[in-house]
Amino acid sequence: MSDIQDVVHEVRTFSGFDGLDLVADCFGDSGNQAVIFAHGGGQTRYAWGQAAKTLARKGFYSVAFDSRGHGDSNWCPDGNYRLSDYGKDMGNIARSLNNPIVVGASLGGLSAISATHEVGEGIFSAIVLVDVTPRMDIGGVSKVLGFMGDKVEQGFPSLEAAADAIATYLPHRKKPKSLDGLAKNLRLGDDGRYRWHWDPKFVNSENRPTMEGHADRLYGMASQIHQPMLLIRGQMSELVTRESAEEFLQRVPNARYVDIEDAGHMIAGDKNDVFTQSVVTFVNSLGMTN
Repeated sequence: MSDIQDVVHEVRTFSGFDGLDLVADCFGDSGNQAVIFAHGGGQTRYAWGQAAKTLARKGFYSVAFDSRGHGDSNWCPDGNYRLSDYGKDMGNIARSLNNPIVVGASLGGLSAISATHEVGEGIFSAIVLVDVTPRMDIGGVSKVLGFMGDKVEQGFPSLEAAADAIATYLPHRKKPKSLDGLAKNLRLGDDGRYRWHWDPKFVNSENRPTMEGHADRLYGMASQIHQPMLLIRGQMSELVTRESAEEFLQRVPNARYVDIEDAGHMIAGDKNDVFTQSVVTFVNSLGMTN
């Protein structure tokens, strides 16, 4: 273990439901109540910025993990990347932790809903959905998948080229001065080209996650969750419209709602401080402090 910026840090490996290794950055005392951070599709555990460390400083045990097929976690040789697979993985992690809260962005949020169906409705003490609802804007989803699929095989000649691609896709976000953070989300191949740090089968496999035709089924799962829930939406989101958020609140009455100004789908990257404070405020309102 090592101390990073006054928070105890360790890298742990959890086991997915079918034995895949899932790598996580963990912060704080492992005996404390846990907060699981689950990133979106095509991201890695580094997407959370300072959020995981902040929750650890508040007395929680933060677990930011790489989902199967992403980052340092195992790729699935059979291309099993269905939503149910991600839900079972998250359930495995949750069962090894103390009374966990889950914060799930996009795919991570849907995985949390799936986990309550696949593993058990009470697997989490609370759920935070980050810019995701069971019914997403089809055009926005297509845009995201188009960006993910572009250059998935050929990659980029340099980190700068990858940064330019992101800047084109996210014109509202200020381009970072340092590319160190971006480097964690790319892998350098033997051919000298940089490719995204996730398995291409995640978007190409027949067993990839999909929401097509499954909105009502997911809503059926969400409506069975009695634990406190919070939906955090980016006002500039291309995936979650205001109408989608209103539908969610109508169909999941125990949910609360926060709309973050000047943030798109990747809220934690766009407005990390505001996002983190929204999570802290929600957790504190539940009396879940250590």
